[in-house]
Amino acid sequence: MRYSLAIVALAVLASCGGGGSRGTPSATGEISQACMAGGRSAANRQLCSCVQAAANQTLSSRDQSRAAEFFGDPDKAQDTRTADGPAAEAFWARYRNFVSTAEAMCRS
Repeated sequence: MRYSLAIVALAVLASCGGGGSRGTPSATGEISQACMAGGRSAANRQLCSCVQAAANQTLSSRDQSRAAEFFGDPDKAQDTRTADGPAAEAFWARYRNFVSTAEAMCRS
């Protein structure tokens, strides 16, 4: 269960299928780079660009840097989710919003 939320969040992002050719926004940045480098079989430029566009809409650049780390190290996501304190909780709420937005925008 330790990795469950991090794995679910990353699986959602990896499975959302990208739809840039159908008018889905595309973008480049730290999230898209981490997505491409994350080693997931579903990752492709179209999907990772769409996920970046969702990040641009929902996360500050600082939050994007923090979230990008989760692609390479799911333990960081778990540690962040379980961290105490209002700042950690506020970040996790923004991150969940990002995941939901990415899923809605990038699902085929």
